[in-house]
Amino acid sequence: MTFQEQDSQKLLEIIKARRDVRGNRFVNTQVEKEKLELILEAAISAPSVGYSQPWKFIVIEDKNIKNEILENFETENNKAQEIFKNKELYAKLKLEGIKEAPVNIAVLYEPSGEEILGMTSMQKMGEYSVVCAIQNMWLMSRALNIGLGWVSILDEKKVLQTLDAPKNSQLIAYLCIGYVDKFYEESELKTLGWKDEKLLSECITYK
Repeated sequence: MTFQEQDSQKLLEIIKARRDVRGNRFVNTQVEKEKLELILEAAISAPSVGYSQPWKFIVIEDKNIKNEILENFETENNKAQEIFKNKELYAKLKLEGIKEAPVNIAVLYEPSGEEILGMTSMQKMGEYSVVCAIQNMWLMSRALNIGLGWVSILDEKKVLQTLDAPKNSQLIAYLCIGYVDKFYEESELKTLGWKDEKLLSECITYK
C-alpha cells in the first residue's frame, strides 16, 4: 500500500488536533457501537514487542463502577493538590470526565508469564506496547470527532479491585470517551499557562 502526500498531511493534522478531553466538554450523546469498535480496532493494530499483544480493554458503562472510580480519583486528587505550588490554578482544573463521558475504558497490561522476544533486556517494553495502543485510540477517536481523556490521578490497585481485573494485570490507562461540545484549538494546560510548549529544536540532539 502506497500513500500520497495529502495522506501524510491529513495524519499530521489529526495528530496536532488531538486533545486530552475533560468532563466539562463531554455532551450527553452515546457513542455508536461501530465507532467504539473502530477505536478498539485501532488499538489492537498497534505495534507490540515480540508480537506479544499484551493489552486488555475493559469497557465500562456501569454507573456504580464509575462512581467508585470517581471516589478513587477525588481521594487521589486531594492529595495531589497539596503537592503543586500553584494550588489556586490546580483547584480550578477539571482533570477528569469519569461520570460525564458515556464510555470509560480501562486499558490493562497483562504479562504472559513467558519470555518475550525483545523484552529480555528492557522489561518495560510490554507496558510501552500498551501505550502505543492507547495513542492509536486517541488518534482514531479524534479522526471520528470523538473526545478522549486520560485519567491518571488514580490509585491503581483500587481501580483493579473495582474492576475485578485479572490477577497480575497492570492498569496503564483509564480513558473517558464521548462526543464533545468543542475541541480546544490549543492544549488546555498550554492556554492556562501551566507549562510552556517546547520547540522541536529543544527536543533534538544530534551526535
